[in-house]
Amino acid sequence: MNSQTITRWFVYLLIGVAVVAILWSYNTTALPQDEIPISQVAQQIRNNEIDEIHVTGDGRQIIIKYIDPKRPSAQSQISGVSSLEEILMNYGIGQEEYSDGQPTIIYDRPSQWGSWLNLIGIFLPAILIIAFIYFIFRQAQGSNNQALSFGKSRARMFTGDHPTVTFDDVAGCDEAKEELQEIVEFLKEPEKFVSFGARIPKGVLLVGSPGTGKTLLAKAVSGEAGVPFFSIAGSEFVEMFVGVGASRVRDLFEQAKRHSPCIVFIDEIDAVGRQRGAGLGGSHDEREQTLNQILVEMDGFGTDTHVIVLAATNRPDILDPALMRPGRFDRRVVIDKPDVRGREAIFKVHIRGKPIASDVDIATLAKATPGFVGADIENTVNEAALLAARRNKRSIGMSEFQEAIERVQLGPERRSRVLSPEEREITAYHEAGHAIVSHMLPHAQTVRKITIIPRGMAGGVTWYLEDDTYFYSKSKFKALIASALGGRVAEEIVFGEITTGASNDLQQVTRMARAMVTQYGMSEELGPRVYGEKQELVFLGREISEQRDYSDAIAEKIDEEVREIIDTEYERARRILLENRDKLDLIAKTLLEVETLEADEFVALMEGRGLPPSSSPKTPPPQPSPTPKDDQSAEWNKPSLDLPPSPSPA
Repeated sequence: MNSQTITRWFVYLLIGVAVVAILWSYNTTALPQDEIPISQVAQQIRNNEIDEIHVTGDGRQIIIKYIDPKRPSAQSQISGVSSLEEILMNYGIGQEEYSDGQPTIIYDRPSQWGSWLNLIGIFLPAILIIAFIYFIFRQAQGSNNQALSFGKSRARMFTGDHPTVTFDDVAGCDEAKEELQEIVEFLKEPEKFVSFGARIPKGVLLVGSPGTGKTLLAKAVSGEAGVPFFSIAGSEFVEMFVGVGASRVRDLFEQAKRHSPCIVFIDEIDAVGRQRGAGLGGSHDEREQTLNQILVEMDGFGTDTHVIVLAATNRPDILDPALMRPGRFDRRVVIDKPDVRGREAIFKVHIRGKPIASDVDIATLAKATPGFVGADIENTVNEAALLAARRNKRSIGMSEFQEAIERVQLGPERRSRVLSPEEREITAYHEAGHAIVSHMLPHAQTVRKITIIPRGMAGGVTWYLEDDTYFYSKSKFKALIASALGGRVAEEIVFGEITTGASNDLQQVTRMARAMVTQYGMSEELGPRVYGEKQELVFLGREISEQRDYSDAIAEKIDEEVREIIDTEYERARRILLENRDKLDLIAKTLLEVETLEADEFVALMEGRGLPPSSSPKTPPPQPSPTPKDDQSAEWNKPSLDLPPSPSPA
């Protein structure tokens, strides 16, 4: 309990005592009887009208009770110096007047609190005034302390005595754990490295996509090392007042030096570490002052301490070069999306302690989630647990995991969404067109599941199987374009017109075809060259334009190449669907009946074997990669298929 709280309760106590004193005074003075003078009391004694006289404890009032029971009692004020008998003698009432027992004089026992309450009533106003003035000064002093502590660091320190996260709780990034294990060994045994003349890195930058576990790794380093751990977000440095950010940086590193060896973790460092000189406000703003102070603290005079700085960001390209040089952030640990083995390890971490059914295959789940990061897998396991609880099951089964994967990818099923029969038929033919074209092309993706049940924002969905691919060939791109155009082609063949359902397909197709020509050098006429240089402003952190480093004639050729690629694949998809028109009708009509086709059911229909028995178990095949198909609305904004990354040198 701080001093302000004590002062506040002291004032409340004084107010309570004052209320009690006032009520006591009211109860002892404001009596309900009629007031009569003492001379009238003497006359009533002579007339034998009074039965009893009660003298109160303080000796100032008397209460008179009459012989006549119907007559109400009365009261009178007397002097507390003399007794009642002496006062009555002044009015001619001698001992013989009431020696026969009429009236009876009764003296009440004096109260033990009366004198104290009288003293409190005298001194209480002065005490209240003094307490009020003291309270005002304490409030003013607290405001000054808050103003003086405005530049103090808001970093949260964890002692590391009871670690909650260790390297055992982190999976799917073994290389990153090995890099950080060296940091842990230095903090535990610095002599081992100093004896060889080695210098431990002063800073480690954790780089990775959102959800890959950068913050979790930093917590694991703290838990393994068992040293003090200071955690702060980059946005907590900068305030609206000038100089606060730099002051907080100084205070943070001063605390870290006092607790060295220790770890300082700055999450989302790009909030203060962006490249200088690119802001609209010039080169001297609050954010740049904060960055300058971080640069000095990390590698300046008097920085030879055992303080290691960990920082996390998903935008290393916009950080200031001075922050990235050796001596500040010596190491850059890349935490990539986990592969199939990494996803399997992450699944094992998150299902730990949960009731899992015997039919759950972790390897199959890992293959069923390409592109998932640690946060996605954690969300998938949580969704599966919620589904099992909702279905009143005792364990989490494979069906719950399958449903959870689909929920994470596109959202829950929307069976309440009512589609007209015409819209359902268009959706069925649209999805059947995607699936058939993809099935007939050798370089296309394998169909994993087809459904016309609305899910999330999608009116229908076709899932594909996909490996963890890092390099895309030209044939692969063309097959993807053809299968994406299969839905639009199917609508045109069956209904003789097209709808807005293929809007997102066309966006993906155009982007892939243009990337083939301008980024990946896959154009036969334009050759292996990159056309257009992307530009982005550091203070915005996003791409805003593309610099045209080619002429208008080349731009025209690029458009022609893009159009030729799309037209060629459009005709190929048309030819495939015309040759398999009977299968197109069969798949679409079956979708209208059962709404969902699994991979084995789709293959059986394509091979003319009919649907397998409905009682056969439907476990999720490996490696699904959802490619959402379009709703029948031009306003629908669906998730798009990301282009593959530019191949890096092997």
